[in-house]
Amino acid sequence: MLDRTKTPAKTIAPRDFESHPSYIYPGYKSTVKRGPTQPLIPLKASIGELQQPVYGHSSIGEFDNDLTRNARRNGEPLGERMILTGQVMDERKRPIRNTLVEIWQANAAGRYVHKVDQHDAPLDPNFLGAGRCMTDDEGRYRFLTIKPGAYPWGNHPNAWRPQHIHLSLFGEHFASRLVTQMYFPGDPLMQYDPMVTGTPAKYRNRLVADFSLDITEPDYALGYIFDIVLRGADETPFENR
Repeated sequence: MLDRTKTPAKTIAPRDFESHPSYIYPGYKSTVKRGPTQPLIPLKASIGELQQPVYGHSSIGEFDNDLTRNARRNGEPLGERMILTGQVMDERKRPIRNTLVEIWQANAAGRYVHKVDQHDAPLDPNFLGAGRCMTDDEGRYRFLTIKPGAYPWGNHPNAWRPQHIHLSLFGEHFASRLVTQMYFPGDPLMQYDPMVTGTPAKYRNRLVADFSLDITEPDYALGYIFDIVLRGADETPFENR
């Protein structure tokens, strides 16, 4: 979907649908209400949709990929600073260049800047929890942010979401969007979370970032690597298959 090489379509690896969570997963209650119950009907894209330009570099602000700076009002955001980086690749591990990557997340206390989020945790006036960047010529993206906190979400008794960051990738037109979530290694809440367990067990590790001392900046921020594979045998599980 996001591969802009000139490789003939017949050589593109098929989607690994088994690696993705189901549209309806009873353990994740809201999917029962919003998941489709009838077979999906493919819609042919219009010429206008196919020819929309990709988001350009001019649309990216200087601090859009630095969530510790893009919403400052009167000081530093609170919490543990972290670096999130990775490479976006196709099924042959070739880099996907100039792709818009967006992230959004809760703050260090586990609360989103959103009117629907009424979790009894403080908002941080210096942290928006959203950022974006373009992948470079090697398909790499990089964000500086604050490690998000866990939060209750009411899906089941004593339900808490693991620490996580949402990622969205755009292709050449708005309809070519892929969405996933990234989790942190060793989080004990993952085994109880239906958004994690809804993904087949043997593919869940693809949703967990790797801690990297090489990416870590001394005395400043811990580093994590989360690579994203768009298709093929190592495909990252996405929420919109």
